[in-house]
Amino acid sequence: MEITKIKGISGEISVPGDKSISHRGVMFGAISDGTTELTGFLDGADCRSTISCFRKMGIEITQVHDHVMIHGKGLHGLTAPTEVLDVGNSGTTTRLMSGILAGSNFSSIVNGDASIQTRPMKRIMTPLSMMGADISSMKENDCAPLQINGGNLHPIHYNSPVASAQVKSAILLAGLYCDGVTSVTEPVLSRNHTELMLTGFGAQISSEDTTASVVGLPKLHGQNIHVPGDISSAAYFIAAALLAPDAELTIHNVNCNPTRDGILKVAKAMGGNISYESRRIVSGEEVCDLVVKSSSLHGTTVCGDIIPTLIDEIPMIAVMAAYADGTTIIKDAAELKVKESNRIDSVVENLKSMGVDATATEDGMIINGGKPLHGTRIKTKSDHRIAMSFAIAGLFADGVTTFDDPDCVVISYPDFYKTIENICY
Repeated sequence: MEITKIKGISGEISVPGDKSISHRGVMFGAISDGTTELTGFLDGADCRSTISCFRKMGIEITQVHDHVMIHGKGLHGLTAPTEVLDVGNSGTTTRLMSGILAGSNFSSIVNGDASIQTRPMKRIMTPLSMMGADISSMKENDCAPLQINGGNLHPIHYNSPVASAQVKSAILLAGLYCDGVTSVTEPVLSRNHTELMLTGFGAQISSEDTTASVVGLPKLHGQNIHVPGDISSAAYFIAAALLAPDAELTIHNVNCNPTRDGILKVAKAMGGNISYESRRIVSGEEVCDLVVKSSSLHGTTVCGDIIPTLIDEIPMIAVMAAYADGTTIIKDAAELKVKESNRIDSVVENLKSMGVDATATEDGMIINGGKPLHGTRIKTKSDHRIAMSFAIAGLFADGVTTFDDPDCVVISYPDFYKTIENICY
């Protein structure tokens, strides 16, 4: 894959379905009574891993492209898998499914690829163990593979040291199997897709400030869910349209949930021209069409409570900062170190390779932007968000940008390069 400098961007696009919502739709449908139908499902490698795992636990799931039917068997309808539950590269599958497995009356082993085997699982093991789960790291390093012997849980109130929707969701899902109320308090609010979607399936969920609570042993019922476009996938083309000369791009059907829209706030703080059209509620989520136009960007500071709303978009924000005038400071983002790669190091290393004055810090980075970038060979670390962010960087850099693993984008956006071809000239 080679990326070279473009002249401009125009057109209209739709991005793939929201990854977080696609995962949850499969999981929640599996533990509900009746059929759940997902349209707009993200047909990417991560979400396919979720489908595969639940099929191994006796759930009939049919898929035709972005249309998925899940024939649920109720809260206690899963059956013991006869083989390892392979989550591939998916942290969402690993952590959320562990909450369900903790409440299920059978034993299972959860494992994934080399990246998953380095990602921290103690953050879910601790609260699930407090609830009575028997969950252990088989290599005794607090990472996958995990052995989970489920059943006999009791409710807790957990004060989470991290603002993580995956941690919160694992606890709430385990709470479905408890007699009583289970609650989680976060330091700041993380994305709330679990709370919104479980409510739609019939669970009793309440939220106050940064605390979410669930009443156990509900009767969940299958739903028809229209999955909106993923703002994390839209972020690359939002940035591209802001940076391109004389650009105007419409991105249809984007999830603009306020716990996910930090990229839009930061882009506007940098001087970005973005407007929202046709705001509406679809399957419990806020959705809109975005119109993005060329803009002169300037540096900003990204920190504090906004970080959980844009944690996956920080690599793209860093690339925008490299092309923006002035200095951008990103902090309070140490969570980037335990993503698919250490994204602080990965981003800074690749920015420097393109000629950017960038410095890694303990919890973020400092980027002095506004100077021309040049093409280079991007070290993706097989991280889809690194690959896509630096593909956008290459559209405005002198020379040619290449990648050591361009195909890793299939994790979340299989048609990513095709979309670039369709709107760039």
